[in-house]
Amino acid sequence: MRAGDTKQQIVEAALALVAERGFAATSVDDIAAAAGVAKGSVFYNFGSKAGLFESIISQGVARLTEALRSAADGLRGREALEALVTELLTQIESNPDFAKLMAAESFRTGRSWQDSIQHLRDESIGTFADVVADTWPERNALLVAAAMFGATLLAGLEWLVFQPHRTLAEVREAVIATLG
Repeated sequence: MRAGDTKQQIVEAALALVAERGFAATSVDDIAAAAGVAKGSVFYNFGSKAGLFESIISQGVARLTEALRSAADGLRGREALEALVTELLTQIESNPDFAKLMAAESFRTGRSWQDSIQHLRDESIGTFADVVADTWPERNALLVAAAMFGATLLAGLEWLVFQPHRTLAEVREAVIATLG
């Protein structure tokens, strides 16, 4: 098995476990067992459990930010905002464990990965803020963007966990209705 494959197996196993149980309740032993690797492989590839978590956040934020930027590329105003909402819901549907992780860890403080969470705010929510600032220059772009991002994330999780019979289009329309 190649080193990159091992790292990815560990990341996927850890993400699934942390999304289900939380960071504190997930041990390196649990992660190694779920990934089908030796415990030492986790430490060799990431240095620590916190280093692994940092990697998970960095990868997820990079993927999410790129998807959001691509979705809004060339669009302006409400059309761009609707594209961002749609793409965030699509990413939540495609990566439900990362979405759960974002919701659970975004507001925790005192963790070694706080800089990565700040990066999430700066990059992913910042993509929304750029469009909000262009659309409504008189509003506090970062606060409005955080509200839109948070509403979309929560609606997406509500959909996945409690209302899976809904379609992406239904959830999208519910979030868009809040834009006014």
